[in-house]
Amino acid sequence: MIAGGGLWKLFTKPGDLFYGANREKGLSLMDEDDEEPLVSPYRRTYGFEVPGEIIALDVERLRVGDGTSGMGGSIYLATPNQVYIYGLSGELQYNFSIPSGLRDLAVYGSMVNGQWSTKIYALFPSAIEVYDRYGELTNRWEACSDDADYCSMAVCPEGVFVTDASNKHICKYQLDGTFNRFILSPNGFIVPSYSFGITAIDGKIFCSNPGRHQVEQYTADGTFVASFGKSGAGKGAFSGCCNPVVITPANNGELLTSEKGIPRVSCYSQEGSFRSVLLDAKALGGGHDAYRIRVMKDKLIVAGGDKVSVFQYNKQQSQLTDCGQCNQDCPLKVKSEK
Repeated sequence: MIAGGGLWKLFTKPGDLFYGANREKGLSLMDEDDEEPLVSPYRRTYGFEVPGEIIALDVERLRVGDGTSGMGGSIYLATPNQVYIYGLSGELQYNFSIPSGLRDLAVYGSMVNGQWSTKIYALFPSAIEVYDRYGELTNRWEACSDDADYCSMAVCPEGVFVTDASNKHICKYQLDGTFNRFILSPNGFIVPSYSFGITAIDGKIFCSNPGRHQVEQYTADGTFVASFGKSGAGKGAFSGCCNPVVITPANNGELLTSEKGIPRVSCYSQEGSFRSVLLDAKALGGGHDAYRIRVMKDKLIVAGGDKVSVFQYNKQQSQLTDCGQCNQDCPLKVKSEK
């Protein structure tokens, strides 16, 4: 039997329970000879440490003249009891305390009465709290189900979308917390662990169906559109009991996924066409946990443990990679000769 802290590790950090792994050792579920080392098209340019283990990551994009999202902004990180706001260069801008038990964090900026307003949505197992940029609590609401076990969250103009690992559905709320509806998968969500990721792109919702090793697409009103994904350890597949863990958009609308077990970051089209593996376990820092990822301008932000790393495209080392041969107009591809 597994109880207490062991049960929590089974769901959240199976690598720690079964393998005794850590990021510094850079262990892998594969032997070194099982697969050729990946040549990554991205190179770590700099990084910084955070006072505590990083639970959640998001970024805020700066507005442009008409109030829409731009390509700069701040990095938001959550540890067990704090939210930290950093500039893109790693300088601490602000931090404030939050209750324990946080599952996810989402930053939403919009124009309110002619002024730019930043809201920080904090997801807990059975509640959602909303803070301003300086840590003032501005709204809070309880889960719409008594047995809710919220996992991940996406916030967009169409509403707040939350995955529920206990009830195996998506809950949709209005931005003010008014409950809208439940969204069910026609395939049935299989959620063996807390790997129930979700993101929003231009009015479309993308959610992992982790036990099926798939990504599902929905309209903002909850209508199922399509799914993609297959089980396997090779490129373009999702391995283990439950992947992908994290889904996030690139600036051109492509999807990036982050996996656990054998950590890696991959790129797909919205329709599910595999583009490339961008970072493998060695480049990420090892271990078995999935790394939190976000895109800001031409930078790929990666968070794991208490560390944040910033990666940028490297033209020279990308020539032998799928990413280097891809003809997509991708903002992540800076024209670096180094």
